[in-house]
Amino acid sequence: MTAAFDFDVPPFDTLNAAQQALVRATASLVQFAPDDPVLTPEMEPTHAYLLVEGHVRREASVLPEATYGAGTLFGARALLSARATSTSVALDVVRAWQIPKATLQSLLSSNPAFCAAVFAEIARRLSKQEARSEQREFLSLMMSRVRDAYVRKPFYVDGALDLVTVCAQLAEAGQSNALVRDGERIGMFTTTDLRDALLRRADGQGGYLPPQAVAVRDVARFELVSVNADGELFEALLLMIRHRVHRVLVRDGAGIVGVLSQLDLMSFVSNHSHLIALQVEQAESIADLKAAALQLEGLVELLHGGGVKIEVISSMVRVLNAQVFERLWSFVAPAELVAHSCLMVMGSEGRGEQILKTDQDNALLLRDGYEFAALPQVAEAFNRSLIEFGWPRCPGEIMLVNPLWCAPLATFRERIRGWIYGHEADAPMHLAIFMDAAAVAGDADLLHQARQFAFEILPGNDAFLARFAAAADQFDEPSVGWWARLTSPRARDELPFDLKKLGTFPIVHGVRALALQSQVTHLSTAERLRALVERRRIDAALARDLTEALHFMMGLKLKNNLAQRQAGRAVDNLVRMSGLSTLERDRLQDALGIIRRFRQFLQQHFKLGSL
Repeated sequence: MTAAFDFDVPPFDTLNAAQQALVRATASLVQFAPDDPVLTPEMEPTHAYLLVEGHVRREASVLPEATYGAGTLFGARALLSARATSTSVALDVVRAWQIPKATLQSLLSSNPAFCAAVFAEIARRLSKQEARSEQREFLSLMMSRVRDAYVRKPFYVDGALDLVTVCAQLAEAGQSNALVRDGERIGMFTTTDLRDALLRRADGQGGYLPPQAVAVRDVARFELVSVNADGELFEALLLMIRHRVHRVLVRDGAGIVGVLSQLDLMSFVSNHSHLIALQVEQAESIADLKAAALQLEGLVELLHGGGVKIEVISSMVRVLNAQVFERLWSFVAPAELVAHSCLMVMGSEGRGEQILKTDQDNALLLRDGYEFAALPQVAEAFNRSLIEFGWPRCPGEIMLVNPLWCAPLATFRERIRGWIYGHEADAPMHLAIFMDAAAVAGDADLLHQARQFAFEILPGNDAFLARFAAAADQFDEPSVGWWARLTSPRARDELPFDLKKLGTFPIVHGVRALALQSQVTHLSTAERLRALVERRRIDAALARDLTEALHFMMGLKLKNNLAQRQAGRAVDNLVRMSGLSTLERDRLQDALGIIRRFRQFLQQHFKLGSL
C-alpha cells in the first residue's frame, strides 16, 4: 500500500488543491486486526475511514448486516450523527485512512460537490436490498418539509457594527453565523467571511485593515438563497448544490423563519432521532419543546414502516420521551423545586413500553419537610403542556395534579403500606403503577427509597402477592374460544380482539408480580424476565416465549394504531381478525397459547385457586 492518499477515489476526487492539502495534513493511516472493533454504539465516533485494504462488516442490529471493502468511505454517517447504531468489525487485516471529524465537516461545508457525492453514495447503498429499512427512512425524510428539519433561529446583527463587536456577540450567543440588517437589506455573515475580511488590504496601502475598522455590512453577502418552510428538504439540498452555498434562508411568506445549514440537513436525514434529541436539548421555550415532541410519532411511523424491531423503537421512544419530560419540567418548575423532588413517569411509560402517546402516568415525590406554595400551579402547567404535546389526560387522574400522586416521601410510604396491607379494591393496581415508576428529573434517590420501602415491608405477605398476581387473570376469554374464532372466517369479521386485556396485560402484570416477589428492580418486562431467569424463578424457555409474544403484541398494536390514525379513527386496543394476514393470525394463535401457559404457571405459583 502506498503512503500517499488516493484522491482519485470518490468522493475525494471532487476536492481542490487546498482541500487536498487539508486531508494530507490531518488524515493518518491506521490498521485493524481481524475481529477488531472499528465502530460500536459504545464508542464516540471521532473519525471517518477511507478503506484501502481489507473488509469491514456491520453486524445486524438496527440495520441489516453489510460488508464494505476498499475504496469505501466508512463511518461518515456515524460521525455526523455523533453515534453508531451498529457494531462494525474488521473481517481481515484492514488498512484505512482515518479522517478527523473536523476535516470531514470542513469538506462538507466548503465543497458542495463533495457533499453531493456523499449523498449519492448514501443513496447508492440504500438502494440495495440489505438496506431497505434505512432507504425508506431516508427517502421519507427527504420528502419531509423544510420546517420539519432543524432550522436554526435567526440571529441578527446591525450592519454598522465592526467585526470585533460582531464576533463577540456571536461568541456570547454560541453562533457561527449571523443575519445582517442593513436598512431594508438582509445579508449573512459567517466565519468564512471573517477569514476573507482579515485578508483585505487597505486601499492604496500595503497592510491589512484591522477588523475593528471593518463594518460587517462591507463583508456580508446580501444575495441570499431562500427556500419556503413548506418546501421539501430535497428542494433545499438542490438549491445548496446549484448555488454552491452551505446555508439557505428559510422563509414563511415574507417572514424569515431561520437558517438551514447543509450539516443540519445531512444530520436530519442521517439520524432523525438524534436531531429530535438535539432540538429537545436546545429548546429555549415550551413552544420549541412542543415542536420537537410533536415529531416523535412521525419518527415512530418512519421506523415502523422501515421494518425496525419493535423493541428498538420502544427503547428509542423511551429515551426521547424522558428527555422531553425532563426539559419541560425545567421550564415549569423552579430549580429549587427540581432539587427537592423526583419527577416520575409510571405504567407503560415507566417500563418503556408505550410507543404512541396514549394517556399520561406521572407523579412527584417531594423531600420530607420541603414545601412549595405554588406546587398546584406548577403541576397544572406541566400536565396541561403534556396534553398540548400530544399526551392525553389520564382518565384515572394518575398525574401531578392529583394530590394522591404528588406528595412527600413519608406520605408515599404510608400509601404504599396501605396498598399492601389495606383492603381497597384498587390498591394492587396502584402499587403496580408505582412499581413501574422511572425517575426522569430531580433527585432519583427519593424514588429509590420509596421502592426499597415496598420491598422491605412486603416479604411474608403471601396473601397480598396472590391478590396482586390474580389481576393477570382478570380478563377471561369469552365463551367462544379464540381457537375457534381464529379459524372461523365469519367470526373474524364480527368479533374484535383486545390486544391489551387478552394480550399484553397478562404478560406484563404476571411478570410484574414475579418481579415484585423477587424484588427485581428492573422496569421493562423483558429485563424483568431476564433477571427472573438468572434467579431461577422462571424457566428460560417460557421467558423467551413470553418476550417474543409481548413484542409481537406490541408490534401488532402499533400497526393497528397507525392504521387507525391514518384512517382518522380513534386509537384503541381492538383489532379485527379480518385485518390480519394469515401469518399474523398464526402468530397470534401461538402467542395466545404462550399466554395461556403463563396463566397456568401463575395460578400454580401463587396458588390462585385458593383465593
